[in-house]
Amino acid sequence: MRDLAGGFGYLLAGQRWVFRHGRWLGFGLLPGLVSLVLYAGALVGLGYGADDLAGWATPFADGWSTPWLGLFRGFLTALVFCLGLFLAVITFTAVTLLIGQPFYESLSEQVDRSEGGEVPGSGLTLWRELWIAARDSLRILGRVLLYGILLFALGFVPVVGQTVVPALGFCVSGYFLTQELTSVALQRRRMDLAGQLALLRSRRLLVLGFGVPLVLAFLVPLVAVFLMPGAVAGATLMARDLVPAQEPAEPEPAEETTEVDADADTGAQ
Repeated sequence: MRDLAGGFGYLLAGQRWVFRHGRWLGFGLLPGLVSLVLYAGALVGLGYGADDLAGWATPFADGWSTPWLGLFRGFLTALVFCLGLFLAVITFTAVTLLIGQPFYESLSEQVDRSEGGEVPGSGLTLWRELWIAARDSLRILGRVLLYGILLFALGFVPVVGQTVVPALGFCVSGYFLTQELTSVALQRRRMDLAGQLALLRSRRLLVLGFGVPLVLAFLVPLVAVFLMPGAVAGATLMARDLVPAQEPAEPEPAEETTEVDADADTGAQ
Protein backbone atom coordinates (compact mmCIF):
# COMPACT_ATOMS: atom_id res chain seq x y z
CA MET A 1 0.00 0.00 0.00
CA ARG A 2 2.91 2.33 0.67
CA ASP A 3 4.11 1.88 -2.91
CA LEU A 4 0.62 2.62 -4.27
CA ALA A 5 0.55 5.89 -2.38
CA GLY A 6 4.14 6.59 -3.40
CA GLY A 7 3.31 6.19 -7.09
CA PHE A 8 0.41 8.61 -6.77
CA GLY A 9 2.74 10.97 -4.93
CA TYR A 10 5.10 11.05 -7.91
CA LEU A 11 2.18 11.89 -10.17
CA LEU A 12 1.18 14.82 -7.96
CA ALA A 13 4.80 15.96 -7.61
CA GLY A 14 5.17 16.08 -11.37
CA GLN A 15 2.06 18.22 -11.76
CA ARG A 16 3.30 20.59 -9.04
CA TRP A 17 6.66 20.84 -10.81
CA VAL A 18 5.20 21.99 -14.14
CA PHE A 19 2.87 24.46 -12.48
CA ARG A 20 5.85 25.97 -10.65
CA HIS A 21 7.62 26.20 -14.01
CA GLY A 22 4.85 27.59 -16.18
CA ARG A 23 7.00 28.01 -19.28
CA TRP A 24 7.62 24.26 -19.39
CA LEU A 25 3.91 23.57 -18.97
CA GLY A 26 3.12 25.51 -22.13
CA PHE A 27 6.11 23.96 -23.90
CA GLY A 28 4.90 20.45 -23.09
CA LEU A 29 1.30 21.03 -24.20
CA LEU A 30 2.07 21.33 -27.91
CA PRO A 31 2.62 17.61 -28.76
CA GLY A 32 -0.49 16.62 -26.81
CA LEU A 33 -2.66 19.05 -28.77
CA VAL A 34 -1.50 17.56 -32.07
CA SER A 35 -2.19 14.00 -30.84
CA LEU A 36 -5.58 15.04 -29.47
CA VAL A 37 -6.76 16.17 -32.89
CA LEU A 38 -5.63 12.89 -34.47
CA TYR A 39 -7.24 10.66 -31.84
CA ALA A 40 -10.45 12.66 -31.64
CA GLY A 41 -10.98 12.12 -35.37
CA ALA A 42 -10.26 8.39 -35.05
CA LEU A 43 -12.64 7.90 -32.11
CA VAL A 44 -15.43 9.86 -33.79
CA GLY A 45 -15.03 7.62 -36.84
CA LEU A 46 -15.12 4.53 -34.64
CA GLY A 47 -18.22 5.82 -32.86
CA TYR A 48 -20.07 6.15 -36.16
CA GLY A 49 -18.82 2.85 -37.54
CA ALA A 50 -18.89 0.55 -34.51
CA ASP A 51 -22.51 -0.52 -35.01
CA ASP A 52 -21.88 -1.35 -38.67
CA LEU A 53 -18.81 -3.34 -37.63
CA ALA A 54 -20.87 -5.25 -35.06
CA GLY A 55 -23.50 -6.05 -37.70
CA TRP A 56 -20.88 -7.19 -40.20
CA ALA A 57 -19.20 -9.46 -37.60
CA THR A 58 -22.45 -11.15 -36.51
CA PRO A 59 -24.42 -12.15 -39.65
CA PHE A 60 -25.69 -15.21 -37.77
CA ALA A 61 -27.84 -12.93 -35.62
CA ASP A 62 -29.76 -11.33 -38.50
CA GLY A 63 -32.75 -13.56 -37.93
CA TRP A 64 -33.00 -12.99 -34.19
CA SER A 65 -36.19 -11.48 -32.88
CA THR A 66 -36.39 -8.22 -30.99
CA PRO A 67 -35.26 -7.17 -28.45
CA TRP A 68 -32.48 -9.78 -28.45
CA LEU A 69 -30.91 -8.64 -31.70
CA GLY A 70 -30.73 -5.02 -30.56
CA LEU A 71 -29.43 -5.93 -27.11
CA PHE A 72 -26.76 -8.29 -28.46
CA ARG A 73 -25.44 -5.93 -31.11
CA GLY A 74 -25.72 -2.94 -28.82
CA PHE A 75 -23.59 -4.76 -26.24
CA LEU A 76 -21.08 -5.77 -28.94
CA THR A 77 -20.95 -2.18 -30.26
CA ALA A 78 -20.20 -0.91 -26.76
CA LEU A 79 -17.42 -3.50 -26.38
CA VAL A 80 -15.87 -2.50 -29.72
CA PHE A 81 -15.88 1.16 -28.74
CA CYS A 82 -14.46 0.35 -25.29
CA LEU A 83 -11.67 -1.66 -26.92
CA GLY A 84 -10.92 1.28 -29.20
CA LEU A 85 -10.92 3.61 -26.22
CA PHE A 86 -8.65 1.22 -24.34
CA LEU A 87 -6.18 1.18 -27.23
CA ALA A 88 -6.43 4.96 -27.59
CA VAL A 89 -5.51 5.48 -23.93
CA ILE A 90 -2.53 3.15 -24.27
CA THR A 91 -1.24 4.40 -27.58
CA PHE A 92 -1.95 8.10 -26.97
CA THR A 93 1.09 8.42 -24.75
CA ALA A 94 3.35 6.52 -27.16
CA VAL A 95 2.28 8.62 -30.14
CA THR A 96 2.45 11.86 -28.17
CA LEU A 97 5.91 11.00 -26.84
CA LEU A 98 7.06 10.17 -30.37
CA ILE A 99 5.68 13.42 -31.77
CA GLY A 100 7.04 15.41 -28.86
CA GLN A 101 10.34 13.60 -28.28
CA PRO A 102 12.46 16.79 -28.42
CA PHE A 103 9.96 18.63 -26.20
CA TYR A 104 9.70 15.97 -23.50
CA GLU A 105 13.41 15.20 -23.64
CA SER A 106 14.16 18.84 -22.81
CA LEU A 107 11.48 18.88 -20.10
CA SER A 108 12.86 15.71 -18.49
CA GLU A 109 16.40 17.11 -18.54
CA GLN A 110 15.15 20.29 -16.90
CA VAL A 111 13.50 18.28 -14.13
CA ASP A 112 16.80 16.47 -13.50
CA ARG A 113 18.66 19.77 -13.54
CA SER A 114 16.27 21.48 -11.13
CA GLU A 115 16.48 18.58 -8.66
CA GLY A 116 20.27 18.75 -8.54
CA GLY A 117 22.94 16.17 -9.14
CA GLU A 118 24.15 14.75 -12.41
CA VAL A 119 21.98 15.25 -15.51
CA PRO A 120 22.24 11.96 -17.46
CA GLY A 121 22.58 12.01 -21.23
CA SER A 122 22.04 9.17 -23.69
CA GLY A 123 24.82 10.38 -25.98
CA LEU A 124 22.63 9.55 -28.99
CA THR A 125 21.57 11.74 -31.89
CA LEU A 126 17.96 12.91 -32.11
CA TRP A 127 17.21 10.59 -35.02
CA ARG A 128 18.66 7.62 -33.14
CA GLU A 129 16.53 8.45 -30.09
CA LEU A 130 13.43 8.72 -32.28
CA TRP A 131 14.18 5.35 -33.86
CA ILE A 132 14.62 3.67 -30.48
CA ALA A 133 11.45 5.30 -29.12
CA ALA A 134 9.42 4.18 -32.17
CA ARG A 135 10.83 0.65 -32.06
CA ASP A 136 10.16 0.25 -28.33
CA SER A 137 6.67 1.72 -28.69
CA LEU A 138 5.82 -0.86 -31.35
CA ARG A 139 7.06 -3.66 -29.09
CA ILE A 140 4.93 -2.37 -26.22
CA LEU A 141 1.95 -1.94 -28.54
CA GLY A 142 2.24 -5.60 -29.54
CA ARG A 143 2.02 -6.64 -25.90
CA VAL A 144 -0.89 -4.27 -25.30
CA LEU A 145 -2.79 -5.70 -28.27
CA LEU A 146 -2.39 -9.21 -26.89
CA TYR A 147 -3.73 -8.13 -23.50
CA GLY A 148 -6.47 -6.13 -25.19
CA ILE A 149 -7.69 -9.07 -27.28
CA LEU A 150 -7.63 -11.35 -24.22
CA LEU A 151 -9.57 -8.86 -22.09
CA PHE A 152 -12.01 -8.24 -24.95
CA ALA A 153 -12.74 -11.97 -25.11
CA LEU A 154 -13.12 -12.22 -21.34
CA GLY A 155 -15.59 -9.34 -21.47
CA PHE A 156 -18.21 -11.80 -22.74
CA VAL A 157 -18.01 -13.85 -19.53
CA PRO A 158 -21.07 -13.03 -17.38
CA VAL A 159 -20.42 -10.98 -14.23
CA VAL A 160 -16.61 -11.34 -14.47
CA GLY A 161 -16.60 -9.54 -17.82
CA GLN A 162 -18.42 -6.56 -16.34
CA THR A 163 -16.49 -6.30 -13.05
CA VAL A 164 -13.07 -7.95 -12.91
CA VAL A 165 -12.13 -7.45 -16.57
CA PRO A 166 -12.52 -3.63 -16.58
CA ALA A 167 -10.41 -3.42 -13.41
CA LEU A 168 -7.70 -5.56 -15.02
CA GLY A 169 -7.90 -3.37 -18.10
CA PHE A 170 -7.18 -0.26 -16.08
CA CYS A 171 -4.23 -1.97 -14.38
CA VAL A 172 -2.75 -3.11 -17.69
CA SER A 173 -3.26 0.37 -19.14
CA GLY A 174 -1.67 2.02 -16.12
CA TYR A 175 1.33 -0.28 -16.15
CA PHE A 176 2.22 0.27 -19.80
CA LEU A 177 1.36 3.97 -19.63
CA THR A 178 3.93 4.34 -16.84
CA GLN A 179 6.48 2.43 -18.93
CA GLU A 180 6.01 4.83 -21.83
CA LEU A 181 6.38 7.88 -19.60
CA THR A 182 9.41 6.68 -17.66
CA SER A 183 11.13 5.61 -20.89
CA VAL A 184 12.03 9.26 -21.57
CA ALA A 185 14.18 9.46 -18.44
CA LEU A 186 15.32 5.82 -18.42
CA GLN A 187 16.51 5.94 -22.01
CA ARG A 188 18.69 8.92 -21.09
CA ARG A 189 20.09 6.71 -18.35
CA ARG A 190 21.06 4.22 -21.09
CA MET A 191 18.56 1.56 -20.01
CA ASP A 192 17.08 -0.54 -22.82
CA LEU A 193 13.49 -1.75 -22.99
CA ALA A 194 14.21 -5.10 -21.31
CA GLY A 195 15.90 -3.32 -18.42
CA GLN A 196 13.03 -0.85 -18.11
CA LEU A 197 10.42 -3.60 -17.92
CA ALA A 198 12.47 -5.57 -15.39
CA LEU A 199 12.83 -2.45 -13.25
CA LEU A 200 9.10 -1.71 -13.33
CA ARG A 201 8.16 -5.33 -12.60
CA SER A 202 10.19 -5.11 -9.42
CA ARG A 203 7.98 -2.21 -8.23
CA ARG A 204 4.55 -3.13 -9.62
CA LEU A 205 2.51 -1.36 -6.93
CA LEU A 206 4.51 1.83 -7.33
CA VAL A 207 3.93 1.68 -11.09
CA LEU A 208 0.20 1.06 -10.69
CA GLY A 209 -0.10 3.86 -8.14
CA PHE A 210 1.31 6.22 -10.75
CA GLY A 211 -0.35 4.86 -13.89
CA VAL A 212 -3.90 3.81 -12.94
CA PRO A 213 -5.04 7.25 -11.67
CA LEU A 214 -3.52 8.76 -14.79
CA VAL A 215 -5.46 6.34 -17.02
CA LEU A 216 -8.70 7.24 -15.22
CA ALA A 217 -7.94 10.94 -15.65
CA PHE A 218 -7.13 10.43 -19.33
CA LEU A 219 -10.70 9.17 -19.89
CA VAL A 220 -11.92 12.74 -19.37
CA PRO A 221 -11.72 14.70 -22.65
CA LEU A 222 -8.80 17.18 -22.88
CA VAL A 223 -7.40 16.12 -19.49
CA ALA A 224 -4.70 13.95 -21.08
CA VAL A 225 -3.30 16.93 -22.96
CA PHE A 226 -2.99 19.09 -19.86
CA LEU A 227 -1.62 16.31 -17.65
CA MET A 228 1.04 15.05 -20.08
CA PRO A 229 3.79 17.58 -19.18
CA GLY A 230 3.33 16.89 -15.47
CA ALA A 231 3.17 13.14 -16.11
CA VAL A 232 6.56 13.29 -17.86
CA ALA A 233 7.95 15.34 -14.98
CA GLY A 234 6.56 12.91 -12.39
CA ALA A 235 7.91 9.91 -14.31
CA THR A 236 11.34 11.57 -14.36
CA LEU A 237 11.20 12.07 -10.60
CA MET A 238 10.33 8.39 -10.22
CA ALA A 239 13.16 7.35 -12.52
CA ARG A 240 15.61 9.44 -10.47
CA ASP A 241 14.74 7.44 -7.35
CA LEU A 242 14.57 4.05 -9.05
CA VAL A 243 17.90 4.52 -10.85
CA PRO A 244 20.06 6.74 -8.63
CA ALA A 245 22.96 8.53 -10.26
CA GLN A 246 26.17 6.55 -10.03
CA GLU A 247 28.81 7.97 -7.78
CA PRO A 248 32.07 8.90 -9.49
CA ALA A 249 34.69 6.20 -9.14
CA GLU A 250 37.31 6.88 -6.49
CA PRO A 251 40.94 7.00 -7.66
CA GLU A 252 42.90 3.87 -6.92
CA PRO A 253 45.47 4.16 -4.12
CA ALA A 254 48.99 4.84 -5.33
CA GLU A 255 50.96 3.65 -2.27
CA GLU A 256 52.56 0.70 -4.10
CA THR A 257 53.65 2.88 -6.99
CA THR A 258 55.12 5.38 -4.56
CA GLU A 259 57.08 2.67 -2.76
CA VAL A 260 58.41 1.30 -6.05
CA ASP A 261 59.48 4.77 -7.13
CA ALA A 262 61.18 5.34 -3.77
CA ASP A 263 63.11 2.07 -4.08
CA ALA A 264 64.16 2.99 -7.59
CA ASP A 265 65.43 6.39 -6.40
CA THR A 266 67.42 4.72 -3.58
CA GLY A 267 69.01 2.24 -5.99
CA ALA A 268 69.97 5.05 -8.35
CA GLN A 269 71.78 6.85 -5.54
